[in-house]
Amino acid sequence: MPNSSSAWEVRNLPILGPLLRQIEAAPKPLPEDSILLRVMVQALVIVGIIAVDVAAGVATDELPLTFWAAPLSIIGAIWSWYNRYKRNVPAKFCLAIGMLLALAAFLSRLVGELNDTRLVLAELLIQLQVLHSFDLPRRKDLGYSMVIGLILLGVAGTISQTLTYGPVLLLFIVLAIPCLILDYRSRLGLQSRFSGNRSELLKQKQRQKVSLLNAISPKRLTTLLLVIIGLGLAIFAFLPRLPGYQLRTFPVSAPINFDVGNFDGRTITNPGYIGRGRENGDDSGNGNGTNQESGPGTLDTTYYYGFNTKINQNLRGQLEPQVVMRVRSQAEGFWRVLAFDKYTGEGWEISRNDNTFTLNRPRWSYQFDVKWGRNNYANETKEVIQSYTVVSQLPNLIPALYNARELYFPTEKIAIDPDGNLRSPLELREGLTYTVISDVPYRSADILGKAGTNYPESINQYYLQIPPEIAEKVRQKTEEILARKSKVAKESKPITSPYQKALDLAQELKQNPNYKLQKTPPFLAEGEDLVSAFLFGYQNSPEGEKITGGYGDHFSTVLTIMLRSIGIPARLVGGYAPGEFNPFTGLYVVKNTDAYMMTEVYFPGYGWFAFNPIPGMPLTPPSIEKNQTFTALMTFWKWVAGWLPSPVTGFIERFIGGIFRWILGIIAWFFALFSQGWQGIFGGLILGTALSFLGWLLYIFWRKWRYGRWLARLSPMESIYQQMLNLMASKGLVKRGFQTPFEYTKAIQEYNSLIREQGEIVEEISQAYVEWRYGSKEVNLTRLKKLLRSLKQSIRRRLN
Repeated sequence: MPNSSSAWEVRNLPILGPLLRQIEAAPKPLPEDSILLRVMVQALVIVGIIAVDVAAGVATDELPLTFWAAPLSIIGAIWSWYNRYKRNVPAKFCLAIGMLLALAAFLSRLVGELNDTRLVLAELLIQLQVLHSFDLPRRKDLGYSMVIGLILLGVAGTISQTLTYGPVLLLFIVLAIPCLILDYRSRLGLQSRFSGNRSELLKQKQRQKVSLLNAISPKRLTTLLLVIIGLGLAIFAFLPRLPGYQLRTFPVSAPINFDVGNFDGRTITNPGYIGRGRENGDDSGNGNGTNQESGPGTLDTTYYYGFNTKINQNLRGQLEPQVVMRVRSQAEGFWRVLAFDKYTGEGWEISRNDNTFTLNRPRWSYQFDVKWGRNNYANETKEVIQSYTVVSQLPNLIPALYNARELYFPTEKIAIDPDGNLRSPLELREGLTYTVISDVPYRSADILGKAGTNYPESINQYYLQIPPEIAEKVRQKTEEILARKSKVAKESKPITSPYQKALDLAQELKQNPNYKLQKTPPFLAEGEDLVSAFLFGYQNSPEGEKITGGYGDHFSTVLTIMLRSIGIPARLVGGYAPGEFNPFTGLYVVKNTDAYMMTEVYFPGYGWFAFNPIPGMPLTPPSIEKNQTFTALMTFWKWVAGWLPSPVTGFIERFIGGIFRWILGIIAWFFALFSQGWQGIFGGLILGTALSFLGWLLYIFWRKWRYGRWLARLSPMESIYQQMLNLMASKGLVKRGFQTPFEYTKAIQEYNSLIREQGEIVEEISQAYVEWRYGSKEVNLTRLKKLLRSLKQSIRRRLN
């Protein structure tokens, strides 16, 4: 009686009473009886957990989440199946306590990983899902589990850097399609419990089985899968890509606990060099390097030799390709590592290494301000953000695009050398992630071509150094090349622009067949200079043979010294090519074999710009370029208008405006034809076709006239060679800018549709051209013109 009175009193309370009556009147939730749906949902969640493990494979060394989360989740699902009709109040209290413990663990871990909370949040979600799997009596709870699986898959997608995420995504889609079908049928009540006598029950179950098999038949599921994947790929292909990094929170590894008290930044730790190894007590790899800093030797097959305070270019060998890092960047570029200023005769060194200084970051931020000491150049720059993830061990040099402004790095201290290159207190180890913001300058040939030669004393002091014993003969060789270039271009005055000189010398080294890209050049003899051997022949050449040229990096060394010999400041810079871009991950995959050296040239007021003389590679590295045609036109007009009287300015603007209005009127009249019935439509189509044909004829005539004018300005031999290239281009055999004449000849001889006669003509004309241009030999123009006519006739016969 007292209990009834208490209950009556509660039901009459103003707030609790209506709430209690509403709860009692609500229908009891029906448990989910479909074993297949429960199994599919559980598989979906496990795939989400696996996706997080796969994506975070390079970012964590802890025990994979799948090892403990998947078995516990399966056990919880089985337990909840057998207890789906019970209230499970004690279990729910235990689950609530477990969730509070998971939240406490999450908050404690969150304090140490504020830089990137994605994995911490994903782990919390997995822990809550494991606990939640012990209480899944209703369909709605299964829906929550499917959403959790989808969220885990999305988190994995944001941190994945490889295509190993792709198969997991495909498996998730394969499971999600039947899972959604089963869930939808359950929500419609198509899988509710059956009633009636035994015969009726069997018939209902049979009909339900047939309906279920039709709903999830392999043919239907396969069709849905293909349609979904097709639509997904189409959306992915056409989805606009934002410039990236709309939020100013950048990927950085967790703080590295490392004693930086004795770090002065002067030591470069490259495991590829003898006696160089790891720091911090980890001696794996210590002493395994084969690179030596002087004398003949063998290249280390793993670590690039060019990343050291002193490099030896008298080493021979090849790197074995392996991926070293992945880069996400708003623009591709040369991932710059370090620069050298002093040439030693067989390599390079950093002469001011002792001037390297260190920087500390605040404890509450990962940001280093690395723009210290930068000059304010006149050229415009563009902010480019790059995030680097190290895949295999690298030296303690931090790759970054040129002109870095901010660095987000997990150590408390870094170092900067006098050339602005960044160094870490310890080697860049597998899994390390950091971010760099660079102000990359726009590269304009017109602007740099007008740069002066008033170099600061600080530039002349360090970037014009050249051994005196080779200075004169290298200068004579350089001036001889520039004079020949000027003569070939029919310039009345010698070339004075440092930018044009750098371009011409780089092109000469790339295309002159006398300087070959050697697979294994001879070792330098004792006391022999690398540049001298490259240009004039190695002393260790086989008897009766003169070998010139060298490795790709040797080309850059030679260009740097040639520029210095004629008073143009230059330095050698090492780094990585952009690598292979993966459109599915948006990352540049960089290998150790992408490392190489280039020449950087200083232009007063604009800074350093790179040139690449290595055959088979672009003349300049990828850079930020900007088309300023209309900007310059508007600037010029504003300048002119400022000097003119207002009436004259108004007249010119009205005149130009009248021309535009006349053109727009004609366009409007043309489109108005299509609104005047069938006659107007056909008239407009005929007029448009006739105008298009007339425009095409004028374009063809203009191209031929312009081509003829261009040929007339060339020397006879150059004209014959260019006509031959044009004929071959009409067959689809276009000569690339980085190909030498002999490389091009070899490439087209391998072309299947090229008949033997045409190949022999191309080879003979190319041979004559090379002898004329680089050997200054006389050529038989009469015979070459006859060969050119034969080539034209042969191609026309083939086309007909």
